[in-house]
Parts: sequence; structure tokens; C-alpha cells
Amino acid sequence: MRFSLNSATASVRIQAKACVAILTMLSASCAMAQDSAPKAAPSAPAANPARELVVSKCLQCHSDAIWRDQRQDARAWEATLYRMMARGAVWTGDEIKTMASYLATDFGPNSPKVASTSR
Repeated sequence: MRFSLNSATASVRIQAKACVAILTMLSASCAMAQDSAPKAAPSAPAANPARELVVSKCLQCHSDAIWRDQRQDARAWEATLYRMMARGAVWTGDEIKTMASYLATDFGPNSPKVASTSR
């Protein structure tokens, strides 16, 4: 059986178009399946404004070891933060109280030790 070059070329073109159409449909169905899949809960903990404040203010000059290792109460943290102001830190009194409270609660003398998370 002989095929002319034109009919063979036409057959290959039809098969190629069919493959492209099938791949397009498969890609679209995979994309729709991904979009409709239930979203997993975020793995990061809920945002803590006091923690974000400490991270944004303190990590400019220090690693997180500075608060993980000192284990101070709120009053001692306030003194430390005011000492940092004398060295050039720019904070409001409310920010200092918020940071000292957070540090005493999460990294105070009675809180469990935490592994390093930065630098």
C-alpha cells in the first residue's frame, strides 16, 4: 500500500493537532483541580504584633540569641530596652512596654527554652 507524501503529511498533522488538543485539555483539567483543592492551613503561627515589633526593632542589630539567652522579667527587659535607647534605638514608651511584656512572657525566667530561629 502506497501513500502519497501529501496524505502522509496530512495524517501526521492531524495526529499532532489531536495530541496538542489532548495535552491542552489535560493541562486545563490539572490546573482546575489544583485551584479547587482545599487550601491547607498556613504552617506559620498566627501573627503576634508584639513579636513582630521585637523582630523589626531588635534584629536590626542583634540575633535572636539576645532575648533567648537573657531570660529576664518585664522590669529587667524595660531597663535593657531603655539602655538601647541611650545607644541610639528609637522607640516609644508604648513600644518598650509591649516588647518588654512579650519578652518576659515568651523568654522570661520561667518560660521554656527556645531554639534559635534566625542568623
